[in-house]
Parts: sequence; structure tokens; C-alpha cells
Amino acid sequence: MTDTTRREVLGWLAGLGAAAVLAPSPASASVGVTALRGVTLVDSAGTRSNATIVLADNRILAVGSCDLPLPRGSTVLDFTGKFVIPGLWDMHVHGAYMDRITLPLCLVNGVTGIREMWGFPPIYALRDRIERGEVFGPKLVVGSTIIDGPHSTLPGAQIVATPEEGRQAVRDAKAQGADFVKVYSYLDHATLAAIADECPRQDITFAGHCSDHVAMGDASSLGQRTFEHMYGLPLATSTRETQLRQAIADLPLGPANSFAWFKQVLDFERQAALTHSRPKAIRLANLLRRNGSALCPTMVAMRVYSSPADRFANDLRMRYMPAFYRDLWRDSLKNWAPVTEQEIREQAEFLERRMDQVAEMHDHGVEILVGTDAGNPYVFSGFSVHDELELLVEAGLSPHQALKAGTRDARLKPGELADLVVLDGNPLKDIRNTQRIHTVITRNRTIGPADRQKMLADVEKAAQEPFPPAARACC
Repeated sequence: MTDTTRREVLGWLAGLGAAAVLAPSPASASVGVTALRGVTLVDSAGTRSNATIVLADNRILAVGSCDLPLPRGSTVLDFTGKFVIPGLWDMHVHGAYMDRITLPLCLVNGVTGIREMWGFPPIYALRDRIERGEVFGPKLVVGSTIIDGPHSTLPGAQIVATPEEGRQAVRDAKAQGADFVKVYSYLDHATLAAIADECPRQDITFAGHCSDHVAMGDASSLGQRTFEHMYGLPLATSTRETQLRQAIADLPLGPANSFAWFKQVLDFERQAALTHSRPKAIRLANLLRRNGSALCPTMVAMRVYSSPADRFANDLRMRYMPAFYRDLWRDSLKNWAPVTEQEIREQAEFLERRMDQVAEMHDHGVEILVGTDAGNPYVFSGFSVHDELELLVEAGLSPHQALKAGTRDARLKPGELADLVVLDGNPLKDIRNTQRIHTVITRNRTIGPADRQKMLADVEKAAQEPFPPAARACC
């Protein structure tokens, strides 16, 4: 943006008054002004038809009517009849081979922000390279190395056996560059409480699994920001919670049977879902809401684990995944997928009951976050965000409520980041219209239809190249 253009934009913004935001500073101004004409804006506040949205330097400068006057030299994109939503977020991602697979798949699907749930140095470095503009990708928020208690089933987790070890793990996470601490299923109450106490000392938050040793309400009161995968929710809302927690406590636990222990706990959760208490659910929802704790249910991943192993094996999106994933995902499901008719029926009912509980929590004011657990079997970076939106609507949320969950309640208003998705259909009439993507705008770049096809072709090509079979387990 030249000095002359900048002065013209400043004058134009001054004339708009409250409809605009302050112009970009000379130091940051590097691109011109772009205007999207004739669009219907859809955000957490509602809709605005036949509008113009004006962008520059990765910010929304103004929102106005279709005939809003524009500064001289503006690039005008006529999107008459199309719908614009804020960029989507995937709040639970595991991104092996992120730069060539995960990042472009997210961008072409309108996902402009992702929360990586297992941090390690190369991911922290990639996050920083994205922010410096060296790599084109969505906003990346990265968790710590997963912190878990003794007998963890997760290879590579940082094991902490005492409160002091938990505190040190938080300090390590902060020093390594994590944006938040990721906690896991085997932490005991004393160690989780120490982690919770240390986090504000290090100016960091913690999120992750609801520990099987700590009730969800107790973990929320300790300060846990998000609870993943619906773990802990059936137990916390069951009339048999006390008995089932005692049964968990009585399970023998050692290195040889830790995986079986984990599966047995999940079956206790299934039993808990059969004795759901609405009064208990309301009390829990009120507590979570007051504490600012959110749920990230990752229903799309839980659906895979609740289904026969081959249900999704022929998904056409497999062509975007490295070839060895087909065997990796098939083999990993052997220990999880239901086999008998009874198991298949029970798991389908369990998933349905958990989805009902997520909708119930939402109805009572608990924030719901869209996350997919991408990297797990048949959960695809970018694409599966749209599957999760569908499942939220299937669970009982309205399309508008699901969209708010998928965009983190973002607004299309002056001053906000210019992370936008242009759709060919109205997502409020059918949430599946979020898949009808025409254009994605983020980081001062416009990804049009031809660009999206080129990016997908590049990912498909990259997926056919040899990769070392060293993918991590994802949770």
C-alpha cells in the first residue's frame, strides 16, 4: 500500500466513522484494499444480507451496504448471492506431516485455526514459522507434551507420579513454548491439583482428558479449560456414579493390563450412560459454565471407534493421506472396534446417548467446541470439521449454534481478523453447506476455486511419496 493509497484509505475510513476500524499502521500496511460485494454475512450475531465487507492487512476494515463507496484502487470481488462465514477452527488436531498434509487440507476446507493437542519442538517451530510468514498455514495453537500418570497406555507421554513432578512438568511445558498444558487419563487428584496450582504461576492454562481418577466437576473447579472426547461426562451424570467409580478404583492396575483397564473404564462409562440423571446433568452444566470449562466432544472420531472396523475404510478422502495410514488405521482399530452384533448395537447406542448429553450441556450454557481428533483413524484434517458440524446438528444443536461452535463465536465486524470462508449455500438452512466452499481468505491471501483444486492435487501427490512409518498414537 503506497503512502498515497494509505492517505486515501485513512480519509475514507474517517468518513465511514463507526462503521470502520482504524487504518493499518504504515509499518504493517503491505497490501491493498479488497472488497467482497453482494454477500450475506453469517456469524455468531446473525445474518446481514446484500452486504459489502472491506479488508486490508488481514483485518476487516468496514462492513456496509452493497453500495458502500470504496477507496480508489480497491480490488472488488463480486460474490453476489454467496454467503460469508468466519474461518473455522478445529480445536483437537494431531498433525503428523503438518506442513504438506495437515495445513493445506485445513486451508482448502476453510479451517483457519487449529489446536494441536500434542506438542513437541518441531511443531512449536512450525507455529512460529507460520506467524513469521515463512509457511502458509492456519493459526496454530500448540499444547504441551501429554502429561499423564503412572500406568499410562500412551507411548511417549510424560509420566508424573507425584505432585512435584506435575509442577515440574508445567514448568517444562512453559519453557518449551507450549501454549497450554495437555493433561491425560491416569493423573490422580493430588497431581492434577498440583498441575492446576502451578499453571497460573506460569501464566498458562491446562486442558485435555477428564482423568479417570478425578470427577469432571472436580477437574473443572481446579481450572481445567476443556474436556475432550466426552470422557467423564456419562459418569458425572449417572445415578450410579458412586458405585461405578468404586468399581474403577477396585480394578487391578499395572503395566501389563493398563490397556485393558482403559477399555474397562470406557465400558463403565457406557453403563453410566444408561442411568443418566437430568438433575445431575443440570448441576454439572451450571458448574462447568460458572468455571468457564468447555466440552470438545470429537464426535466424528468417537463415531469411528464405535463402528465396525471397516465402515470407513473406503472413504474417498483416503487419497489425501500417506499410503501407510491405511494399514496403520486398520490395525489400530482391531483393539477398539465392536465386532459382534451386540457390541455394534451397544456402541451405537452409547454414542447416541453421549451426543444427547453434549446437546444437553449446550442447552444449559456449556460452551461446545468443534474438534475432530484428526490423525486418528478415518478422521481427516480439514474435511472432518464439516463432519463434526453435521454431528452437532444431528445431536440437537441448530445450524447456527453449530456454526458458532465451529467459529469460536467469531464476528464479522471491523477490527476482526480477515479469516473468511465464502460459501455457495446458506449454512443456516443446511449445515452441510459449509462444505460448498467457493473461496477462502486468510493471511492476506485469497484462495479461489482454482487455487483450492491445485492445493488438493498437491496434497494427493505428497501423500503418494514415501514417508517414514513413524506416526504417533493420537488422543
